[in-house]
Amino acid sequence: MIGVRVVQKVSSTRGFAKVAPHVIPALDRAVHRLTRGRVLLSAQMLPGVILTVTGARSGRVRRTPLACMPEEGAEGKARTWILIGSNFGRTGHPAWTANLLAHPDAEISWKGTDIPVTARLLEGEERAEVWKKLLVFWPPYATYQKRVDREIRVFRIVGTSES
Repeated sequence: MIGVRVVQKVSSTRGFAKVAPHVIPALDRAVHRLTRGRVLLSAQMLPGVILTVTGARSGRVRRTPLACMPEEGAEGKARTWILIGSNFGRTGHPAWTANLLAHPDAEISWKGTDIPVTARLLEGEERAEVWKKLLVFWPPYATYQKRVDREIRVFRIVGTSES
């Protein structure tokens, strides 16, 4: 368990926020491709998905590896996931959040399975309730929020068909 605490502490640093956005997604995409969707490197610490969404401005397909918090559905299977636009505690919203706001119908790769999803930005009391769960799930999100003036965007994505 000490490994998790060390990673949480390191991931809360400003140095990590500067380096991680350039390194972790590239590594995740490469490992995901090499393993044909079965492995996400960052998912060794946190559950993760590859989000495929249409670019808000470009209209091009964008694939982004993201940490997520699965929400269990029937039979213990995740049918909804929470995505957190923390951007590693950097000042701006990550581009993928603008893409989801413009095009909420997307797709995720979850444990090697492609699943069509619809995203919804959480606001108000619903966001506050989920945020509490997120802080238990990954405490560094509190540090990320303290570091920025913006409210970190939180999305619930829901599978739109059975897989």
